[in-house]
Amino acid sequence: MTTANIAAMIDHTLLKADATRKQIEVLCQEAKEHHFFSVCINPNWISTAKELLNGSSVKVCTVIGFPLGANTPETKAFETRHAIEYGADEVDMVINIGALKDKNDELVLQDIRAVVDAAKGKALTKVIIETSLLSREEKVRACELSVKAGADYVKTSTGFSTGGATVEDIRLMRETVGPDIGVKASGGVRNTEDTQKMIDAGATRIGASAGVSILKGLTVSSGY
Repeated sequence: MTTANIAAMIDHTLLKADATRKQIEVLCQEAKEHHFFSVCINPNWISTAKELLNGSSVKVCTVIGFPLGANTPETKAFETRHAIEYGADEVDMVINIGALKDKNDELVLQDIRAVVDAAKGKALTKVIIETSLLSREEKVRACELSVKAGADYVKTSTGFSTGGATVEDIRLMRETVGPDIGVKASGGVRNTEDTQKMIDAGATRIGASAGVSILKGLTVSSGY
């Protein structure tokens, strides 16, 4: 793939709690300069990013129920509506991981669907399943429930748990959701080689704080 092709798949990400306005300004400038698909930021920065990206093709992506996923469906739905009002084009929501592990599929489905319904027709929805905390069976079930709820994407990780994206997980997620749902590799994708492996395994979007380095073929020591 060309550099332009890869850039168009990257959600340029800054989700750290101590992110400053200056860092958000740099993030948005880099996204415009390199033609990344979006910036992925915490909700309090949505209006700032929207202003900074005005006139560009770069989308604004934010996170819902982040990073633990333990909010109620009603809270996540409110967050989603609020984020869209402020200008979010995409929302990446964290599932109720405990409910999934308890095999409470009805609650997990309700949880995802609350966000999907709140975003319908207004913003694209990605479902973060936090693969590092799940068994193979749980990963499959999380993906199946995401599809059933009408989500646009499934996503590996928050980047704040015990691990990030792996080629094996991307391959499993792609096999589970089929060809019509997006798969986002996120967490620990730090160089060009890793990115290409994720794409080869079925990823259609890459979430990374190292987007510029990925394009330059460099490796950085840590992700987000």
